Amino acid sequence: MKVAKYSLLIAVTVAIASIGIAAQKKEASAEATEAGGHKVYDAANLQWGPPPPGFPAGAQAAVLYGNPGEKGVYTVRLKAPAGYKIMPHTHPTAELVTVISGGLHVGMGGKFDESAGEAMTAGGFVSLPAKMQHFAWCTEESVIQVHGEGPFEINYVNPADDPRNAKK
Repeated sequence: MKVAKYSLLIAVTVAIASIGIAAQKKEASAEATEAGGHKVYDAANLQWGPPPPGFPAGAQAAVLYGNPGEKGVYTVRLKAPAGYKIMPHTHPTAELVTVISGGLHVGMGGKFDESAGEAMTAGGFVSLPAKMQHFAWCTEESVIQVHGEGPFEINYVNPADDPRNAKK
């Protein structure tokens, strides 16, 4: 009889605790939503605009999370046309790239060499450590997602490849 009473007492205690935890989670979720912490994006409704400074002309970018120009985590999508190339460069922080649609070719090193690149298709992922020299290109229209720690910077191995240095 005592075992049954203790079992019932434990069951009631667990149930009450579970209800309290669920209420706290719901309240925290509501607060995060009200504070702008919860956002849902549909691919058809992304706001595309110019890419971050330092990218060649022709691409478009959509910021999904954070601000790539400031300290903190960011997530950006880049829409690139067929034939788009990003010459050898580095970043001061790690870069994490996922192919959303189309394809992306990525190569390592300070010289652009298509024979040294690896092809990635939709769903593919590459992690590029901070300061690793790499380059990329698309042979078809592609959407890639880049995330990392800001502020985002792109530093070209050869300054002549940097679109910011182009004569106007």
